[in-house]
Amino acid sequence: MADRSIQTRHSRIFRLPGIRVIGTGSYVPENVVANEDLTSLGCDAEWIVQRTGIRERRHASPGTKTSDMATIAAERCLQQSGRQADEVDLVVLGTFTADLPMPATACQIQDRLGINAPAFDVHAACAGFIYSMITGMQFVANGTSKLALLVGADTNSRVANPEDKKTYPLFGDGAGAVLVEAGNSDQGLLAYTLGADGSGHDLLCIPMGGSADPVHAPGVTQGQQFMRMDGRPVFKWAVRLIESTVRDVTREAGLDVNDIDLFIFHQANSRIIDAAAVNLGADPDKVLVNVDRYGNTSAGSIPLALDEAFRAGKIQPGSRIILSGFGGGLAWGTALLSW
Repeated sequence: MADRSIQTRHSRIFRLPGIRVIGTGSYVPENVVANEDLTSLGCDAEWIVQRTGIRERRHASPGTKTSDMATIAAERCLQQSGRQADEVDLVVLGTFTADLPMPATACQIQDRLGINAPAFDVHAACAGFIYSMITGMQFVANGTSKLALLVGADTNSRVANPEDKKTYPLFGDGAGAVLVEAGNSDQGLLAYTLGADGSGHDLLCIPMGGSADPVHAPGVTQGQQFMRMDGRPVFKWAVRLIESTVRDVTREAGLDVNDIDLFIFHQANSRIIDAAAVNLGADPDKVLVNVDRYGNTSAGSIPLALDEAFRAGKIQPGSRIILSGFGGGLAWGTALLSW
């Protein structure tokens, strides 16, 4: 993979008001994997901290699937909201680590919770939850859903290569969920943007296992079934992307960066988060960071952080929250949510 610069492509800005989040929930496996636990793989614990800010991550136990984590997060979300599973009429899951290539993992969540509703997956890698959230909110906005369950979950430990010392330590496993329904006109997405740039698809990808290159023994021997990332151009692209899209959505909403109460960026790397916050001039106290404890949980990252912030009392009625996800595709989504 070439070390090249990816330019941020500007996308259209939209609004999606009248939607409210009524519940959050999350789940991470109990198995804590500290940096020191990775030294047997040749990983340097202090290097990991200096380059990523990550000190530990969670790995799912053998036999635990993406649907298991997603279902627990959804159950906690329902419990927190006081709503029942039979009230849910839509399930959307953002993931790129589905239980199986087919069928959709969202159907497993639907079945295990006893929900009578359509269910489908959205595959947008680390932007998966933002894509899923906006998709579900659109169903609510047009009246075809009254209560939508929107989930992000990934079991990255199954697709990260233990022999890749620069990539393997970055990722952890986790899930988060939200419930949304119709709300007041001052709630919902004051502005959002979604985008993609497929010219960078090879910067973050899994080479084998799709129709382009089905699974074969020589490929497995070469580790082609594992994730590959060209970190330097992705890092630079992500920092530029966050700054430009956050400014775009705040401007569209008639607000300034200083008007934002909480920033939740995809928890990929603390250096990306810090650099973007500095470029934006954002108050560091308003920028949520938990990548040090969970690593990069891909589609689980933003809903996990959102649930953590809500339970910590950092989100109140009327709070203005920036959510920004970015990753393989290359795909991204940034939204200004009014709680």
